[in-house]
Amino acid sequence: MEFLTVLLEAASAAGYAGIGAGLAAIGAGIGVGLIGSHAMDAMARQPESAGDLRASMIVAAALVEGVALFAVIVCLLVVFG
Repeated sequence: MEFLTVLLEAASAAGYAGIGAGLAAIGAGIGVGLIGSHAMDAMARQPESAGDLRASMIVAAALVEGVALFAVIVCLLVVFG
């Protein structure tokens, strides 16, 4: 009976970790999309600042992707840890 309880707890943790990883990926996709959208809007309004905006956009997108990667790694640690 104790083995079944441990197995069910592990299965629920894996399910929740999968949901967490999915939410992290969706959040990163939305974040990068908004960054790109607003950067393109700003470049259309002021084309002379396109280089600075592009560099800032790439740094911000990298930070968002980094946070999403950490979230997925934490979810994997929950499953296999």
